[in-house]
Amino acid sequence: MGALMTTPSQVSAGDVLQLIRDGRANTRADLQRATGLSRSTIGQRLDLLNRAGWLRHTSGASTGGRPSHRIVFDPSHASVIAVDLETRHARAAVLDLAGTLLAEHTGPLPITDGPDEVLDRLARWFPDLIAAAGIDAAHVCGIGLSVPGPVDWETGRVVEPPIMPGWDRYPVRERLQKAYADHVGAGAQGGPVPVFVDNDANLMALAEHQAGHRDCSAFVLVKVSTGIGAGVVVGGKLYRGIDGGSGDIGHIRLHDRPDALCMCGSHGCLAAVASGRALARQLSDLGVATASGSDVRRLLAEGHPDAIRLAREAGRRAGEVLVTVVTLLNPGVLMLAGDLSGAPFMTGVRELLYQRAIPRTTANLQVVTSRLGEHAGVIGAGAMVVEFLYSSARADARLHRVAH
Repeated sequence: MGALMTTPSQVSAGDVLQLIRDGRANTRADLQRATGLSRSTIGQRLDLLNRAGWLRHTSGASTGGRPSHRIVFDPSHASVIAVDLETRHARAAVLDLAGTLLAEHTGPLPITDGPDEVLDRLARWFPDLIAAAGIDAAHVCGIGLSVPGPVDWETGRVVEPPIMPGWDRYPVRERLQKAYADHVGAGAQGGPVPVFVDNDANLMALAEHQAGHRDCSAFVLVKVSTGIGAGVVVGGKLYRGIDGGSGDIGHIRLHDRPDALCMCGSHGCLAAVASGRALARQLSDLGVATASGSDVRRLLAEGHPDAIRLAREAGRRAGEVLVTVVTLLNPGVLMLAGDLSGAPFMTGVRELLYQRAIPRTTANLQVVTSRLGEHAGVIGAGAMVVEFLYSSARADARLHRVAH
């Protein structure tokens, strides 16, 4: 186990917490070796974390016969509210800090109703959710919101979203804080509850990576529902690009479909040809009443032959774009998620990938489907809150406020 890349005197309580949360050091001896700190200084750092209530101490048998005292992050000392906002409905949940669902609620909530109405109606769900989870509102340390559009992470604002009319650069974070205060009350410290916003594919990728692919250094998740987007995790961290625009593969142009008008206003985008919205339109043209990607998913589950044929073809069209994605990123896992991510779409993607990508690119590539299913969005939204609030620097700032 290597020491932290810093001098011992610079190793803060937040750094110690990070080692514990990552599972790299879970005894005092491990922490000493990893940090170079003395036993007494490690004790001081742990005292800070213990006073905040962030740690749990357990005992177990060791190989030497003496009981070993393990130090782990306590996921039950606070809770998060997580929301996965889709185009026509939303799922909200209360989770502990390990991503365990304590309570959830789903309901219709058309994103076209606009941000002011949607965020206020979401917040109206929160009091009953908090009660169902069996916690006090003061236990909520933050809110995570997943949205189906590009998000500037620094500002928490949606930027030029093709399928979210009225949301462009709207102050989502501030509006949800106000709605929470109106319907629930102040945050745990008396101020506004922290709110974090990110793109749905990003948060699904974060959740799925943490749940089943932590050892994968380059991970790509593609969500195919109303639109098409990708989330990328590299070195254990989400890759967002410079302003949240990474992974927007639904708007890569196909060379042979200049007739296909996309929601973004351009022609020939992948999403205009191979998304759930596109397949719903194609099925409707064939006389099959289909309004949305969720309707397409239902038809696929029923084995509808036209839906299966179109989903496989959509997978092939997506595969054309994904050949470039996997060649550029060389991921170990390519995960398909969303309404269209079943066997027909997967088959189409595989056909194109293995036909057109060079063997070197796909030799160590796993093409898989979602493990967390419909809960990936809320679990990822919760993980986003935890990753930020308990990062080394942020943890130190919070500990400083508690101590003073």
